[in-house]
Amino acid sequence: MPVFHDQDRSSLRRLYVESWRKHREGRVLEPLEAQIAAVVAQHPEYHTLLENEAALTRDWTPEHGATNPFLHMGLHLAIREQVATDRPAGIAAVHAALAGRFADALEAEHAMIECLGAALWEAQRDGKAPDEKRYLDALQALLRQRRR
Repeated sequence: MPVFHDQDRSSLRRLYVESWRKHREGRVLEPLEAQIAAVVAQHPEYHTLLENEAALTRDWTPEHGATNPFLHMGLHLAIREQVATDRPAGIAAVHAALAGRFADALEAEHAMIECLGAALWEAQRDGKAPDEKRYLDALQALLRQRRR
C-alpha cells in the first residue's frame, strides 16, 4: 500500500514543509521525513518555497509552464523506492549505469523522472495500472541513448 494513499494534497504538501522545517531546525526526523528532507536538500530552488505557507495552496499548471515542485520531489522519492526494491526488476542496474554516465545519481533520477512521468500519465489516461515492462523499456532506451 503506498505511503501517501490516504493523503490529500494539503496534507501531503504540509508533510514536505514540516519535514524541511524539522531538518533545518536539526530536529529528529521520522524515516519518511528524512527521505523527503534529503530530496528537498538537493533542490535549493525549492527551499524558499517550502518556507512559505503559500506553497500549500498554490497551483502549478503545465499551461503556465510551471513544474509542480511537490510532484517533482515525489517522483524522486518514487524512483528511489523503485531502485531500493528493484521494482520493476532491473531498475536498480539501470539507475546505477545512468548515475555512472551522469555527474551523479540526482542527474540520473532527473532523466528517469521523464520516463516515470510518462508511464504514470499513460496509466492515468488509460485507466490502468502503470505498465512496468514499458516503463523499464523506456528507461533502458534512455540508457542506450546516453551511450552515444
